Amino acid sequence: MKHLIDPTDLTREETEEIIDLALDIIDNREKYAEACKGKKLATLFYEPSTRTRLSFTAAMMELGGNVLGFSDAQNSSVSKGETCADTTKVINCFADVIAMRHFEEGAALVSAMNSRIPVINAGDGSHAHPTQTLTDLLTIKREIGRFDNLTIGFCGDLKFGRTVHSLIKALSRYEGVKVVLIAPEQLQLPDYMKKEVCEANGIPFKEVTTLEEVMPELDVLYMTRVQKERFLDEDEFDRVKDCFILDSSKLATAKPEMRILHPLPRVNEITVDVDDDPRAAYFRQVENGKNVRKALILKLLEWKDDPSKSTRLIPEGTIRGKYVCRNPRCISNMEVGVESMFRPDAVHEGEYRCVYCESKPKK
Repeated sequence: MKHLIDPTDLTREETEEIIDLALDIIDNREKYAEACKGKKLATLFYEPSTRTRLSFTAAMMELGGNVLGFSDAQNSSVSKGETCADTTKVINCFADVIAMRHFEEGAALVSAMNSRIPVINAGDGSHAHPTQTLTDLLTIKREIGRFDNLTIGFCGDLKFGRTVHSLIKALSRYEGVKVVLIAPEQLQLPDYMKKEVCEANGIPFKEVTTLEEVMPELDVLYMTRVQKERFLDEDEFDRVKDCFILDSSKLATAKPEMRILHPLPRVNEITVDVDDDPRAAYFRQVENGKNVRKALILKLLEWKDDPSKSTRLIPEGTIRGKYVCRNPRCISNMEVGVESMFRPDAVHEGEYRCVYCESKPKK
């Protein structure tokens, strides 16, 4: 079974196949108007979403399919204590593909482990958001024309920003990519991302504390909001929430061909005077999201019964039941019946990381 839980579940070739199909869908919308006739997408959204949920809904409807599901877990049997695994088994009786957003990190993986239909991770806590990554890649392709030889700056919340983590993983497969990390100390990219993704793949990166010092060198500026919902300490959130604000004056030294991306929603990190700048691509990015999700749905349904396209859900060398994850948001700590699983650390010999959320075990 082919699922999409993490961007690395897709090979570079599969990713580009989806991007190419999305480009064809954009050019030939009517050709795909009934491509999913008779098929049903279940949207299981355990936390609030506007763009992603409506994007999936619009995508399936424009493919001629139907949509069922929920946008508030309190209106489902989850409010009665039903586990993610059991909900998945139930939905398997009604739908052909699942798109799940969940506040528990690793929830989409647990769903895939209990599913006989494809599962799409539409965001699991601060862990990963692979369909936003496909959206970002399609936007870069349409706006810049290439993935190789890019200098991309990630600004804002790099610690909890699942979109940032996912996009860096995807771009790590291309030549000549350079990463600039623009964040306050409290919100820097996690060490495991720097070591296991950037350093392990030979991606040059540097960390800076202001937009102005790196603006002239960027091909893409990826802005993010500081996410209050990811903070356990509200005082810490208040200290960093306004650290980086992009306005027109800061774009004075940017390349004319540079593009600004943002997964949205924004709060105040991009002022409205930037919206009319031709370099601002974030609303075009939303439209790209719908079309790339169309392509993804079609490909997962096509690959469903192809044994060569199966997703490895449990890494080689995984140890079960021995360790406890230190992350309080990890599904292994939040749901009954979820067995702890830890894989060997790709960089540090003798160390392990949680299969669900990438955290280290409790000491």
